Amino acid sequence: MSATAGSTRRRRKRPPGRRLFAFDRALGARFVAGADEAGRGCLAGPLVAAAVLFDYERLSRADLRALSALNDSKQQTARGREELYPVIFRVATRVAVVSRCAPGIDRRGLHVTNLAALRDALARVAREDCICLSDGFPVRDLGCAQQAVIGGDGRSAAIAAASVVAKVTRDRYMMRADALHPGWDFASHVGYATREHREAIERLGVTPLHRMSFQSAAYQQLTL
Repeated sequence: MSATAGSTRRRRKRPPGRRLFAFDRALGARFVAGADEAGRGCLAGPLVAAAVLFDYERLSRADLRALSALNDSKQQTARGREELYPVIFRVATRVAVVSRCAPGIDRRGLHVTNLAALRDALARVAREDCICLSDGFPVRDLGCAQQAVIGGDGRSAAIAAASVVAKVTRDRYMMRADALHPGWDFASHVGYATREHREAIERLGVTPLHRMSFQSAAYQQLTL
Protein backbone atom coordinates (compact mmCIF):
# COMPACT_ATOMS: atom_id res chain seq x y z
CA MET A 1 0.00 0.00 0.00
CA SER A 2 1.40 3.40 -0.95
CA ALA A 3 1.97 6.19 1.58
CA THR A 4 -0.68 8.27 -0.17
CA ALA A 5 -3.29 5.52 0.12
CA GLY A 6 -2.45 5.03 3.79
CA SER A 7 -2.82 8.76 4.49
CA THR A 8 -6.18 8.82 2.70
CA ARG A 9 -7.43 5.90 4.77
CA ARG A 10 -6.33 7.57 8.02
CA ARG A 11 -8.12 10.80 7.03
CA ARG A 12 -11.35 8.98 6.26
CA LYS A 13 -13.82 9.87 8.98
CA ARG A 14 -15.53 7.18 10.99
CA PRO A 15 -19.33 7.39 10.57
CA PRO A 16 -20.80 9.05 13.67
CA GLY A 17 -23.39 6.32 14.09
CA ARG A 18 -20.72 3.69 14.73
CA ARG A 19 -19.31 5.73 17.62
CA LEU A 20 -22.78 6.30 19.10
CA PHE A 21 -23.77 2.64 18.88
CA ALA A 22 -20.43 1.65 20.44
CA PHE A 23 -21.25 3.86 23.43
CA ASP A 24 -24.58 2.10 23.97
CA ARG A 25 -23.09 -1.37 23.52
CA ALA A 26 -20.44 -0.61 26.12
CA LEU A 27 -23.20 -0.31 28.72
CA GLY A 28 -23.49 -4.10 28.60
CA ALA A 29 -27.28 -4.33 28.30
CA ARG A 30 -29.32 -5.96 25.57
CA PHE A 31 -31.96 -3.20 25.63
CA VAL A 32 -31.01 0.49 25.68
CA ALA A 33 -33.62 3.27 25.63
CA GLY A 34 -32.85 6.91 25.07
CA ALA A 35 -34.94 10.07 25.36
CA ASP A 36 -34.55 13.65 24.21
CA GLU A 37 -36.75 16.66 23.53
CA ALA A 38 -37.15 19.38 20.90
CA GLY A 39 -38.50 22.88 21.38
CA ARG A 40 -37.42 23.45 24.96
CA GLY A 41 -36.12 26.95 24.28
CA CYS A 42 -38.79 28.13 21.86
CA LEU A 43 -41.11 31.10 22.18
CA ALA A 44 -43.92 29.27 20.43
CA GLY A 45 -45.09 25.76 19.74
CA PRO A 46 -45.12 22.55 21.75
CA LEU A 47 -42.34 20.81 23.59
CA VAL A 48 -41.96 17.37 21.97
CA ALA A 49 -40.18 14.50 23.71
CA ALA A 50 -39.33 11.19 22.10
CA ALA A 51 -37.91 7.90 23.33
CA VAL A 52 -36.33 5.10 21.32
CA LEU A 53 -35.55 1.55 22.44
CA PHE A 54 -32.89 -0.53 20.64
CA ASP A 55 -32.50 -4.29 21.05
CA TYR A 56 -28.79 -4.94 20.58
CA GLU A 57 -29.27 -8.66 20.02
CA ARG A 58 -31.49 -7.99 17.03
CA LEU A 59 -29.64 -5.10 15.38
CA SER A 60 -28.08 -6.38 12.16
CA ARG A 61 -25.10 -5.02 10.28
CA ALA A 62 -27.54 -3.73 7.69
CA ASP A 63 -29.40 -1.83 10.41
CA LEU A 64 -26.18 -0.28 11.67
CA ARG A 65 -25.19 0.74 8.14
CA ALA A 66 -28.62 2.28 7.60
CA LEU A 67 -28.10 4.40 10.71
CA SER A 68 -24.41 5.14 10.15
CA ALA A 69 -25.19 8.86 9.72
CA LEU A 70 -27.04 9.00 13.04
CA ASN A 71 -25.89 11.92 15.16
CA ASP A 72 -27.16 14.77 17.32
CA SER A 73 -30.12 16.19 15.37
CA LYS A 74 -28.62 19.69 15.63
CA GLN A 75 -25.59 18.48 13.68
CA GLN A 76 -27.72 17.35 10.74
CA THR A 77 -29.60 19.07 7.96
CA ALA A 78 -33.39 18.96 7.76
CA ARG A 79 -33.06 16.59 4.82
CA GLY A 80 -30.69 14.33 6.75
CA ARG A 81 -33.10 14.13 9.67
CA GLU A 82 -36.01 13.34 7.37
CA GLU A 83 -34.02 10.51 5.79
CA LEU A 84 -33.15 9.01 9.17
CA TYR A 85 -36.66 9.34 10.59
CA PRO A 86 -38.31 6.32 8.87
CA VAL A 87 -35.16 4.23 9.32
CA ILE A 88 -35.27 4.77 13.09
CA PHE A 89 -38.89 3.62 13.20
CA ARG A 90 -37.98 0.52 11.16
CA VAL A 91 -34.89 -0.45 13.16
CA ALA A 92 -35.98 0.44 16.70
CA THR A 93 -37.88 -2.02 18.87
CA ARG A 94 -40.11 0.71 20.28
CA VAL A 95 -40.58 4.44 19.63
CA ALA A 96 -42.76 6.84 21.62
CA VAL A 97 -43.52 10.53 21.14
CA VAL A 98 -45.29 12.86 23.59
CA SER A 99 -46.14 16.53 23.17
CA ARG A 100 -46.82 19.30 25.68
CA CYS A 101 -48.69 22.41 24.51
CA ALA A 102 -47.89 26.05 25.31
CA PRO A 103 -50.69 26.51 27.90
CA GLY A 104 -49.50 23.41 29.73
CA ILE A 105 -45.93 24.70 29.75
CA ASP A 106 -47.14 28.05 31.13
CA ARG A 107 -49.20 26.34 33.81
CA ARG A 108 -46.65 23.81 35.06
CA GLY A 109 -43.37 25.54 34.22
CA LEU A 110 -40.87 24.63 31.53
CA HIS A 111 -38.46 22.48 33.54
CA VAL A 112 -41.18 20.44 35.25
CA THR A 113 -42.96 19.96 31.93
CA ASN A 114 -39.74 18.93 30.22
CA LEU A 115 -38.87 16.26 32.80
CA ALA A 116 -42.43 14.93 32.84
CA ALA A 117 -42.46 14.64 29.04
CA LEU A 118 -39.14 12.78 29.00
CA ARG A 119 -40.38 10.44 31.73
CA ASP A 120 -43.66 9.76 29.91
CA ALA A 121 -41.84 9.01 26.66
CA LEU A 122 -39.35 6.66 28.35
CA ALA A 123 -42.11 4.92 30.30
CA ARG A 124 -43.78 3.95 27.03
CA VAL A 125 -40.71 2.17 25.65
CA ALA A 126 -38.85 1.00 28.78
CA ARG A 127 -38.50 -2.60 29.97
CA GLU A 128 -37.42 -3.79 33.40
CA ASP A 129 -34.22 -5.21 31.91
CA CYS A 130 -33.21 -2.13 29.91
CA ILE A 131 -31.01 0.86 30.61
CA CYS A 132 -32.79 4.20 30.19
CA LEU A 133 -30.67 7.13 29.07
CA SER A 134 -31.66 10.80 29.00
CA ASP A 135 -29.85 13.80 27.60
CA GLY A 136 -28.51 15.94 30.42
CA PHE A 137 -31.32 15.67 32.96
CA PRO A 138 -31.89 12.61 35.17
CA VAL A 139 -35.34 11.03 34.75
CA ARG A 140 -36.44 9.06 37.79
CA ASP A 141 -39.08 6.55 38.85
CA LEU A 142 -39.05 4.41 35.72
CA GLY A 143 -38.48 1.00 37.29
CA CYS A 144 -35.28 0.35 35.34
CA ALA A 145 -31.63 1.37 35.43
CA GLN A 146 -31.29 5.04 34.55
CA GLN A 147 -28.45 7.31 33.53
CA ALA A 148 -28.25 10.98 32.54
CA VAL A 149 -25.66 11.53 29.81
CA ILE A 150 -24.23 15.02 29.39
CA GLY A 151 -24.23 15.83 25.69
CA GLY A 152 -26.03 12.54 25.20
CA ASP A 153 -27.46 13.34 21.78
CA GLY A 154 -23.90 13.38 20.48
CA ARG A 155 -22.74 10.30 22.43
CA SER A 156 -25.54 7.72 22.58
CA ALA A 157 -27.30 6.17 19.59
CA ALA A 158 -30.57 5.77 21.49
CA ILE A 159 -30.59 9.41 22.60
CA ALA A 160 -29.53 10.66 19.17
CA ALA A 161 -32.33 8.65 17.55
CA ALA A 162 -34.81 10.15 20.01
CA SER A 163 -33.52 13.64 19.24
CA VAL A 164 -34.11 13.09 15.51
CA VAL A 165 -37.63 11.75 16.08
CA ALA A 166 -38.53 14.64 18.39
CA LYS A 167 -37.08 17.29 16.06
CA VAL A 168 -38.71 15.97 12.88
CA THR A 169 -42.07 15.50 14.62
CA ARG A 170 -42.02 19.03 16.00
CA ASP A 171 -40.82 20.65 12.78
CA ARG A 172 -43.63 18.97 10.85
CA TYR A 173 -46.13 20.32 13.37
CA MET A 174 -44.76 23.85 13.01
CA MET A 175 -44.96 23.58 9.21
CA ARG A 176 -48.67 22.86 9.54
CA ALA A 177 -49.02 25.69 12.07
CA ASP A 178 -47.55 28.09 9.52
CA ALA A 179 -50.58 27.57 7.28
CA LEU A 180 -52.98 28.13 10.20
CA HIS A 181 -51.19 31.26 11.46
CA PRO A 182 -49.82 33.11 8.40
CA GLY A 183 -47.52 36.04 9.07
CA TRP A 184 -45.40 34.59 11.89
CA ASP A 185 -43.34 32.44 9.48
CA PHE A 186 -43.41 29.39 11.73
CA ALA A 187 -42.21 27.22 8.84
CA SER A 188 -38.89 29.09 8.86
CA HIS A 189 -37.97 29.56 12.53
CA VAL A 190 -40.28 26.81 13.97
CA GLY A 191 -40.94 28.92 17.05
CA TYR A 192 -37.40 29.88 18.07
CA ALA A 193 -36.54 33.45 19.06
CA THR A 194 -35.07 34.65 15.78
CA ARG A 195 -35.04 38.32 14.85
CA GLU A 196 -37.79 37.69 12.29
CA HIS A 197 -39.95 35.96 14.88
CA ARG A 198 -39.52 38.77 17.42
CA GLU A 199 -40.39 41.34 14.76
CA ALA A 200 -43.51 39.37 13.84
CA ILE A 201 -44.59 39.34 17.49
CA GLU A 202 -44.10 43.10 17.74
CA ARG A 203 -46.04 43.61 14.52
CA LEU A 204 -48.84 41.07 14.88
CA GLY A 205 -48.98 40.10 18.56
CA VAL A 206 -49.10 36.48 19.68
CA THR A 207 -50.96 33.34 18.69
CA PRO A 208 -52.37 30.53 20.86
CA LEU A 209 -49.08 28.72 20.17
CA HIS A 210 -46.98 31.30 22.01
CA ARG A 211 -45.75 30.61 25.54
CA MET A 212 -46.69 33.50 27.76
CA SER A 213 -44.56 32.52 30.76
CA PHE A 214 -41.27 33.39 29.06
CA GLN A 215 -39.84 36.76 30.10
CA SER A 216 -38.42 37.31 26.64
CA ALA A 217 -37.24 40.52 25.05
CA ALA A 218 -39.63 39.63 22.24
CA TYR A 219 -42.57 40.36 24.58
CA GLN A 220 -41.35 43.51 26.31
CA GLN A 221 -43.18 45.96 24.05
CA LEU A 222 -46.45 43.99 24.03
CA THR A 223 -49.51 44.23 26.20
CA LEU A 224 -50.32 40.62 27.01
